[in-house]
Amino acid sequence: MELLKERIRRDGTVKGNDVLKVDSFLNHQMDVALFEEIGREFLRRFDGCGVNKILTIEASGIGIACVTAQFFRCPVIFAKKSQTKNIAGAVYTTKVESFTHGRVYDVIVSKKFLGAEDNVLIIDDFLANGAALEGLIDLVEQSGARLAGAGVVIEKAFQPGGERLRARGIRVEALARVRSMSEETGVEFAD
Repeated sequence: MELLKERIRRDGTVKGNDVLKVDSFLNHQMDVALFEEIGREFLRRFDGCGVNKILTIEASGIGIACVTAQFFRCPVIFAKKSQTKNIAGAVYTTKVESFTHGRVYDVIVSKKFLGAEDNVLIIDDFLANGAALEGLIDLVEQSGARLAGAGVVIEKAFQPGGERLRARGIRVEALARVRSMSEETGVEFAD
């Protein structure tokens, strides 16, 4: 998606060789017009898959998932990183290691909102080592739902997550695949 790649080149900042800061438009301050184009592109890629639920993880994926859901005309479920008083009853739970935060979270989804009748599209902002997506896939599998695939805005293709998920037969669609990056040279895209 050229619009996204241009935005990354213009407004993204590389820290070291593995951190791409896109907080000015993607995961802190959100450019909703860009999100609309992202949602439209995810619909183009997953149209006809029968998606009736979108699943993401708090917090950075929620905005993208919500705008995308408008195109699919379906609800969004976000996996919470902690049990709260307003989640009563049975839940699906799994562990997810956060690349960004360097810690492991127990993430949960109420069984009330995800079940065998669902056809789920996972949406997230980044794919690096794949732990978040693997956790979300585990939740889908626990529920008996069908997984249509995973849509990620930015994939760090030099990290193992995407390759490992695709090797499992998971359909992963990344709108921008980063081949390499450094503070000196910036971002180089894989395709």
